[in-house]
Amino acid sequence: MRAAIYGAGAMGTVLGAYITKNGGSIDLISRNREHIAALRSGGAHIVGEAEFTVPVKAYLPEEMEGEYDVIFLMTKQRHNAEILKFLSPYLAEDGVVCTTQNGLPEPLVGEIVGKERCCGCAVSWGATFLGKGSARLTTRTDALEFALGTIFGKCNRLEDVRNLLSLMGKVTVEENFVGARWSKLTINCAFSGISALTGLTFGQICDNKYARKVAQAVLKECFDMAKVCGIRPAKVQGHNVEKILGYRGPFTKWLSYMIIPLAMKKHRDIVSGMYCDLAAGRLCEIDFINGAALAYAKKKGADGPLNSIICNGVHEIERGERTISPKNLELFKNLV
Repeated sequence: MRAAIYGAGAMGTVLGAYITKNGGSIDLISRNREHIAALRSGGAHIVGEAEFTVPVKAYLPEEMEGEYDVIFLMTKQRHNAEILKFLSPYLAEDGVVCTTQNGLPEPLVGEIVGKERCCGCAVSWGATFLGKGSARLTTRTDALEFALGTIFGKCNRLEDVRNLLSLMGKVTVEENFVGARWSKLTINCAFSGISALTGLTFGQICDNKYARKVAQAVLKECFDMAKVCGIRPAKVQGHNVEKILGYRGPFTKWLSYMIIPLAMKKHRDIVSGMYCDLAAGRLCEIDFINGAALAYAKKKGADGPLNSIICNGVHEIERGERTISPKNLELFKNLV
């Protein structure tokens, strides 16, 4: 079996390093020439919550040859359509693309490559790209988990994908995969969205009383949108996040507010990848995170004013009309 990670940035480098270190075979592919050169010469160097270096197989896209049975798609979603068109000749007839991305990418991917050739993976850990062959794992190693599944009912090589991911962490094959996607999307909308606006880490959001209050309200809004859409959020790391972090009255609201720092304690050092893009002057994935939740809910007549504020604020940063700052929490003052 041949496997590849297309988009070996922060997350892809960490995943590829773990798979290789623990006996798997996988190609790491990236357009970043400096990063690929460093991976070839010195291996993948992982720092942070794990510290190790492992030799890996690394290639530029133009160096790809033959067909792959499994391709983990780990690029930004903005260019999924053109990337999948490029990858199509390299995907075996019974091969599968595993959308190891945030948001809800499966409908488009399945439409392009075929429903039976698409599965998805919701990842419960984070990493930061350092470049030159290095990436920082920002989640504790006891929380390296994957929710794997398909929204199409059947998928080629799902067991092969599970076996590869299990070389890094715990893999749950989730029958309610839309629910697993929505649970992860909810957390991303709250913490990644606020991190992009403010520059705060997930831990700093928890420590800032008002930022935590805003995050709590965004979580609740996403759970409410899921209900309107007929989606049942799945458990995350064995926990019913909707029951724990959602609320129905004053006491459960107070309880969820107090629990949030505990729920995020293994992920305190994560800073949103969207923040990293904004800080580097690049467009980010806000339309595929908070925007995706809004678009899905609007089809059912639901609204999400808090998620809209995050989307609009981030777009203002992209246009140079606003700077990344904790002061952007003031955008929510009339609603939270």
